[in-house]
Amino acid sequence: MTVTNRIFLAAALAAAALGAQTPGRHKRIVGDAEVLRVHRAAILIDTHNDVPSSTVAGMDIGKPNTDHHTDLPRMKDGGMAAQFFAVYVAASYVEGNHAANRTLQMIDTVRHDIIEKYPRDFVFATTAADIRRARKQHQIAALLGIEGGHAIEDSLRLLRRYYDEGVRYMTLTHSNSNHWADSSGDANKPNNGLSDFGKEVVREMNRLGMIVDISHVSDKTFQDALEVSKAPIFASHSSCRAISPVPRNMTDPMIVALAKKGGVIQINFACDFLNADVAQASAAIEEKLRPIRDELIKKYAGDPDGLSRAMREARERVGAGPGPRATLADVVRHINHVVEIAGIGAVGLGSDFDGIDCAPEGLDSVDQWPNLTRALLEEGYTASDIRKIYGENTLRLMAEVERVARTMR
Repeated sequence: MTVTNRIFLAAALAAAALGAQTPGRHKRIVGDAEVLRVHRAAILIDTHNDVPSSTVAGMDIGKPNTDHHTDLPRMKDGGMAAQFFAVYVAASYVEGNHAANRTLQMIDTVRHDIIEKYPRDFVFATTAADIRRARKQHQIAALLGIEGGHAIEDSLRLLRRYYDEGVRYMTLTHSNSNHWADSSGDANKPNNGLSDFGKEVVREMNRLGMIVDISHVSDKTFQDALEVSKAPIFASHSSCRAISPVPRNMTDPMIVALAKKGGVIQINFACDFLNADVAQASAAIEEKLRPIRDELIKKYAGDPDGLSRAMREARERVGAGPGPRATLADVVRHINHVVEIAGIGAVGLGSDFDGIDCAPEGLDSVDQWPNLTRALLEEGYTASDIRKIYGENTLRLMAEVERVARTMR
């Protein structure tokens, strides 16, 4: 048995053990009326959605589009209260110093192509109070989160400009390390965590009131960010490494440490992040696809839909047909695990819709959120628990980040 297989076997055994019922919760049968009542009462916040990578290329979010996970009709059907839209800046934009240009284009597509185009449905939000206000007005709060710290081009002035544009979190890295923070996707780890400038970035984010996001970062970068930050931090779209051992997921000690500082892990819906068997199958396919993917990413840098089509064709060429999928039960398993080791206040939702190739059966688009409500009720979670998971934990974190910022100005 290879080392990799031993790791996945251990994860599978751990996942099986985690399937046991948590003391204090009792599985039960739930009716449609209860699901609807609980779902409508919750402020449902998703902290990561990549659909702006498509709207910037011309997709109309207001029209039904089943080629994507996200569109406005399905967001409304799903009962969404707030969406952090990802201002994703691919690593390819670092070449030639185009990262800031791309960042501003991505901010513009959220503010112009989503919010301004559908003002009756979306309202621009930057604070926890804005989200609550939007909820009362029966609108979806639209927020901005930068994905990839290279977007600031090593400049605190740009960081401040992005805050002024409405950005309220920044993922310190993407799958690439930058000049001041190491990524979980980089084997070289050039900074050994956060550099001195990286620590300065975290402190300035605290001062501004911008959430420090540690999804995508290396374990050492996480530790440094947690130590330096005066405000709670979060993982905008990560899951539990104890269940599926992919580097992008968080270890139990990381989750516990995050929670002790008031942080939240927002569960990612990528099939390989959720299920160890899927992760193992995906790893074998990705090994074949890696050189092809690298070339296609360069070729389709400004065309996410073209990249998706090209990748589907590439998968067919290497014989990668439809593989195993994660399920709604896997999402519940990750939520259970966080609650068991860190408490109900430590978990939220960061789907990564339209940024993932595979979403779980039963929860594979933004209209299917009520299925998760049903599953959590059946698992024995109370309406109060679900309100915390869906939004109150994130709102509490946001309010604390805002409070810390006020003390630093």
